Amino acid sequence: MSWWEKLTGRDAGTTAAVPRPVRPRPPQATGVREDPAGSALPRFRASAVDQLDSRRGSGASGARVRLRDAFTPSQPVVDPHMFAGRAALLTTLIRAIEDQKLHVVLYGDRGIGKTSMLHVLARQATEARYLVRYASCGEETSFGDLFRSVAADVPLLFHADYKPTSDAIEKGATLADLLPAGEVTPRQVSDQFARLQGTRLLIILDEFDRSPAGDFRRQVAELIKTLSDRSVRVQLVIAGVAANLTELLEHIPSIRRNIVGLPVTSMTREEVGTLIRNGERASGLTYADEAVEIITSLAAGSPYLAGLLGQHAGLAAIDRDSLVVEPQDARLAIRRSCDEIVNRISERSRIAIAQNEAAWDALALMALAALQRGGRFGGDVLAPLESDAQVQDAVMQHAAEANLIERIEADPAGQFRFIEEGVPTYLWMAQAARRLSIN
Repeated sequence: MSWWEKLTGRDAGTTAAVPRPVRPRPPQATGVREDPAGSALPRFRASAVDQLDSRRGSGASGARVRLRDAFTPSQPVVDPHMFAGRAALLTTLIRAIEDQKLHVVLYGDRGIGKTSMLHVLARQATEARYLVRYASCGEETSFGDLFRSVAADVPLLFHADYKPTSDAIEKGATLADLLPAGEVTPRQVSDQFARLQGTRLLIILDEFDRSPAGDFRRQVAELIKTLSDRSVRVQLVIAGVAANLTELLEHIPSIRRNIVGLPVTSMTREEVGTLIRNGERASGLTYADEAVEIITSLAAGSPYLAGLLGQHAGLAAIDRDSLVVEPQDARLAIRRSCDEIVNRISERSRIAIAQNEAAWDALALMALAALQRGGRFGGDVLAPLESDAQVQDAVMQHAAEANLIERIEADPAGQFRFIEEGVPTYLWMAQAARRLSIN
């Protein structure tokens, strides 16, 4: 039986026992030694000084330090050498900016790799002598404050009306010094950007879904239109959690020809495998083929899960004083990942899952679909368990009544999504633990 059959439960003729939700366990000590008082307490394995340079140290000690830099599930990838796959998407993104002079909107589910893509794009653009300014949006973001800060990072040296020897340039003035006091409008920002020369400015707005709807997004759309109409040497790249373009950017009809929407979807198995092998080279560990297969199958196309499992599996090998990551380490990584993820979901969701033990297999299939389909799914994902459409609908309705999933408002296909974003990741990992007999 293949790993995929074990994980999805699609091995015909077998009946799984009623599962119990995976319970959080106390963190296990990863290294214990006697302290002067004689009590055994967990200790740090490396000094903070050693961690400043991941090349320091040899053997397991050095590998542990390098592994932390090789797999960073809680942080975006900033090193291009650790960026796996996405070559076609990055090529399309660069061509849209460089050749077509378009503004770009990246959208997709959370944890799918949008921010990592933006960091790599910023690095590539900087190497091409673009001025790159990155900003992360929030609920309190205002148009004036955001673009005033962007303008403050653009030296007046690049303004067409000022000579390189002017006093203002020598004093370090910026485009922000030319903006009026108080609130600024898209037209006023565009007027200053229109005088840009000697370079191109790339403005990256990440987490745009967290920005306030209404005036802010309308003003951003208006700025995009004004910049495009005047052929200004400034382009915006906007990224956020969404299922489509219109969920992120309002007033689309007026700027549709000026922007391109690029979805960031799940990674392929080959791309996940490349991610693990990149980490292997960076850490100095060796990941056995079967261990890579386990991680690849479980990652479900998620770079976050791939990095999390890759890191925990590597640490498990190091904990047993080995530089080779074996299948047993990958299995232990599943348990440790479950223990980590369960603490990130609410008590309400944990209780709801515990009260629906009999529907665990169905919930796990919904979770897998959510991870692979950008968070949205319909009753068809339950086909491996039940082919009857009416029964599928009943199961989905029961999960909705348990407040685990909800129907997406105005979705033409009547699809569902999990109410809490961390739940599908936990359900899928817990399903893997139970299928692989790791409970």
